[in-house]
Amino acid sequence: MTYQRLRRYTVAAAAVLGAALLTAGNPGVAPADAPDVTVTVNAKAGLATVPSTALGVNHAVWDQELGTNAVADLLGGAGVGMLRYPGGSYGDIYHWVDNTAPGGFVAPNTDFDHFMAGVQRTGAQPIIIANYGTGTAQEAADWVRYANITKGYGAKYWEIGNENYGNGHYGANWEADNHADKSPTGYANLVVEYAQAMKAVDPTVKIGAVLTTPANWPDAVVAGGDAATWNQTVLSIAGPHVDFVILHWYPGGATAPETFARPDQASDIVYMVRQQIARFAGPNSGRLGIAVTELNTSVGRNTQPGALFAAEMYTNLLENGVFTVDWWNTHNGMGNVSTVAGQPDYDDFGLLSSANCNSGGVCEPALNTPFASYHAIKMLSLFARTGDTLIRAGSSNSPVVSAHAARRANGDLTVLLANKDPDNAHTVGLNYAGYTPAAATPTVHTFTNGAPGITTATSGTAASQILPPYSLTTVVLHPSTVPSGLPNPVFGLSASAVTDRSATISWPTPPPSGSPVKYEIYRQNGAVSEQWGETTGTSFTAHNLNPGSRYTVNVLARDNAGQLSPTSPPLIITTGAPATSTCSVKFTDVSNWGSGLVASIDITNTGTAVLNGWTLTFSWPTALQSMGGGWNGTWNQTGTTVTVTPADFNYTLNPGATANVGFVGNYSGPNIIPITYTLNGTVCANPQ
Repeated sequence: MTYQRLRRYTVAAAAVLGAALLTAGNPGVAPADAPDVTVTVNAKAGLATVPSTALGVNHAVWDQELGTNAVADLLGGAGVGMLRYPGGSYGDIYHWVDNTAPGGFVAPNTDFDHFMAGVQRTGAQPIIIANYGTGTAQEAADWVRYANITKGYGAKYWEIGNENYGNGHYGANWEADNHADKSPTGYANLVVEYAQAMKAVDPTVKIGAVLTTPANWPDAVVAGGDAATWNQTVLSIAGPHVDFVILHWYPGGATAPETFARPDQASDIVYMVRQQIARFAGPNSGRLGIAVTELNTSVGRNTQPGALFAAEMYTNLLENGVFTVDWWNTHNGMGNVSTVAGQPDYDDFGLLSSANCNSGGVCEPALNTPFASYHAIKMLSLFARTGDTLIRAGSSNSPVVSAHAARRANGDLTVLLANKDPDNAHTVGLNYAGYTPAAATPTVHTFTNGAPGITTATSGTAASQILPPYSLTTVVLHPSTVPSGLPNPVFGLSASAVTDRSATISWPTPPPSGSPVKYEIYRQNGAVSEQWGETTGTSFTAHNLNPGSRYTVNVLARDNAGQLSPTSPPLIITTGAPATSTCSVKFTDVSNWGSGLVASIDITNTGTAVLNGWTLTFSWPTALQSMGGGWNGTWNQTGTTVTVTPADFNYTLNPGATANVGFVGNYSGPNIIPITYTLNGTVCANPQ
């Protein structure tokens, strides 16, 4: 953050019938309007376990309210579990020993001990930025010693620097960096030095390295003198020495609907980062966690659009396994005042009011008054608690209503519903797979546009809820029967022998739970699960997969009584291209500027027949990628499908011959490179 930004289908008829019975069996509840939105909640489709660090917020040394009881109580009341210090770019100028930040303002009583007092009162954990830009590995190691040896704070998570790619190496220069070598190689080598020095003091600390976020500058850019991108370089050198990677995400958008679309990119962003980690970070790279330690929106920061964005973004990132998401900021200060959805918005990045006034005499509310984004985070703490399993949910027929769900160890299930329609209420019909809710009226938490806080009541049914306009709603459900004696869940899924058409999934045997079990293997397809098969062993090979495709798989244990275990964590499998074919395609990213690229494709006839005329076809993995024009052929794009046919000079491809074509590509989200290419309908090999 720059200083200038301080500021199987298993639902179907049974689920529908179950929902109808729930309504009919609850005569004390007035019948709801006919649903105009259908939501499916699938307890068989596990996503991620909620960590204690899930809900995070930044806390900065320029904030005079840092560590105060009033703020700590507000943050604790919202379920905040992670506090980041000393504040964005200040992390690269801050010296902890004397609580100074040369060139910046440090408020009184914001030293490390005051911060930790606030952390402890909040009931959170700290995540600390060690000064990379103007500090040393020794200074960082001394801080670890003071924090964990001298004071016994148990500060576990430490970042090495903040947005260090913004040190001028790629052009833009907002991050302090006194090192002569400002390249990713220079940063990565020093991260290793910092990690070794800090772990020598306390081997239990977890060290994080800064990465660029996919599709956010300077991601994918190779600067002059560098051999590779920032992420590839940092992961290759520092990956074996660190424990997590750090992303910041300010996704932008000029309108509320644009910002509401951004959380849908979370799965692809995390997928891309995990692919980079697996490719570049060395052995056992799967141990590396992902932290998003700065996040904010660009529309309605203090009003309902900001709250809806926050709830959606936190939840999407956590569903994809990010271990902390940290809002920027606790306090930040007034920007441009406007009216958003009928409410005053102060363009303040903070969760809480700073009580600023502008030159026109317009003032924010009283100090520490919570803004809408604060209530969104508090809603998330009501929706998902530490240890809950996030499960797949989705709305099938509405672009403005989204759904998320979580299952608790006691059998309860929660559903978070966001109505992003500013003008209209929507009646939601709720269907369940792998779960039967009790017929009692559920507890419902609601946060509406302009409300001073969250209201709680019993309302609606497990099958139907009415969502006010521009609202967040959490429905808390109890099971029809309290589960007992269930088979133990499966953990530790892994994939091997992954080809273009098959993959083997394996898992350790869970602890015995009485009755013998068999295992059922499911593939997530949207909010429903397709059963691939079952086995009494601990491995299963899936066949007839599609080349170049991503699959999310869960395994559940079923005992002789028919009881299902809770869902396993997900395993993501990506099939490749065929190892051999009558054609081969090689894609090369020639140059990239973070929102577009120049690509070169070599098409080789590896068969025995002459090709007199050919058509190469591929599809972009996302709708945010496009082909902007190409050469050495005739290029077209329809939807996400791109085709190229030959020019006169490369019309014929003899056996062994190669034709080269190229194009300019554009992207406004994660730029996932296609794996599968077909030549005249044949899937080609794709050696990379």
